[in-house]
Amino acid sequence: MARDELELRPGLFTNDDDSRDEDTETLNTEKGTINSQYDELIETENENFLNGGMKKFEKHEGKASFGMSVFNLANAIMGSGVLGLAYAMANTGILLFIILLVGVTILSCYSIHLLLVTSDTAGTKSYEQLGYITGRRPVQLISAGAIIMQNIGAMSSYLFIIKYELPAVIQGFCSDDVIQQQPWFLTGDYLVILVSIGIILPLCCMKNIGYLGYTSTFSVCCMVFFEAVIIYKKFNIPCPLGDLIHHADSFNTSGSLSMAGNHRPPPATLYSDVHNHSTNHELEQSCIARYIIFNSQTAYAVPILAFSFVCHPEVLPIYTEISQPTRQRMQNVSNIAVFAMFIMYLLTAIFGYLTFYELVEAELLHTYMRTDPHGRLIQMVRCAVLIAVTLTVPIVLFPMRTSVEEIFFHNKRFSWIRHIAVAVCMLIFVILLVIYVPSIRDIFGFIGASAATLLIFILPAMFYLRIVKKPPRKHKLMAYIFIIAGFIFMISSMALIIADWVQHSGHH
Repeated sequence: MARDELELRPGLFTNDDDSRDEDTETLNTEKGTINSQYDELIETENENFLNGGMKKFEKHEGKASFGMSVFNLANAIMGSGVLGLAYAMANTGILLFIILLVGVTILSCYSIHLLLVTSDTAGTKSYEQLGYITGRRPVQLISAGAIIMQNIGAMSSYLFIIKYELPAVIQGFCSDDVIQQQPWFLTGDYLVILVSIGIILPLCCMKNIGYLGYTSTFSVCCMVFFEAVIIYKKFNIPCPLGDLIHHADSFNTSGSLSMAGNHRPPPATLYSDVHNHSTNHELEQSCIARYIIFNSQTAYAVPILAFSFVCHPEVLPIYTEISQPTRQRMQNVSNIAVFAMFIMYLLTAIFGYLTFYELVEAELLHTYMRTDPHGRLIQMVRCAVLIAVTLTVPIVLFPMRTSVEEIFFHNKRFSWIRHIAVAVCMLIFVILLVIYVPSIRDIFGFIGASAATLLIFILPAMFYLRIVKKPPRKHKLMAYIFIIAGFIFMISSMALIIADWVQHSGHH
């Protein structure tokens, strides 16, 4: 590790007892008594573990390559949020969406920078331990709670897609007689359980997150295919959609995702109303892109974007497993992964929106299914998305398990029984959540406005201000701005979302 790049506290990494005592005496003489929490950190840091017993990170030699680390982090960033970006653009307009996307991307990169600087300064790659150093047990619990909350939301959204998309994909390979019998393998709840047991759980039982590099690479490739098809379809679907989407309403959507939280009629209904009551000129106007839009749904746009870029809980575990783990090397990994996802998000939103305009649904794939419900290419895209989100779940579960172990089993030696048991309990909880909570959009909005805000803005800035000694003035100012902006964003977004819920619940 290039220690000259780090802002180290005196004595933190010193191995010689005499020199550490001498440095401590000098520091006490010149600057007063060291805060007790740092003394406690020095005494206990050799006992800290991350990801199943990995001790103090200088002693752990990561084996993951640079490329595999990029794919792991990109897979952690990329998720089901990409399916809602075209809908977000339809409710913000192209220009406002791009401004928001660029802003969230820059802020995400900078907050990762703060997190890496703080991690190297404190000498730990545990998010929860950074919380403990910052504010003892309360901040540690807040940090762990934010990670668990955000990742439960992410896992739920992935399993929602499996629950509603996989039965529809299987239907495409079944005869009408089989579909009418409604066999068990067309029931989403059963399929979620089978996929979780057969694919997700074995991957979650890997000892370290670095082993998931190959599955992450395959997952990203599946989403690249998804992106290519969206671009291709833009030039093959006419606008106005006409009878193409109107007649597709007869398609059986029993296997499709129920977006009860959308508070808007399906596109076929929307088009039917427009078709019956509008002139040809008005239909042509529906195919004109809007650059800035403000409506009640705009409140969901920023939380969806924030949620789509949360990878902070995975940054430190990936940092642990990367070979030659310097801060600059991990920063390069983060920059490449975030920029790649920025390009993917931007293209998905633009081409998805410019294909359907105001008729785009909150879950983009369903809009395509209404135009070509039996098309082979769309079926292949659905399979690719299913594979991608399935292989992303283990990446998300690793930081959750770390949080649980840091809180309840801190300083315990690695145990395969505990390692597997925690994963099983988490999967069971999320599966139950998926079965009984009908709306994926509400999860995006609420989690994005609360836990994602903590992980992107507030906590990295708090860690930096409390742990890094004498930071540059501009970085210190930015950290304070991060905290203030984070609280403003959290309160305002949640207030708008709750107001939207109350408004629409009063209409039913």
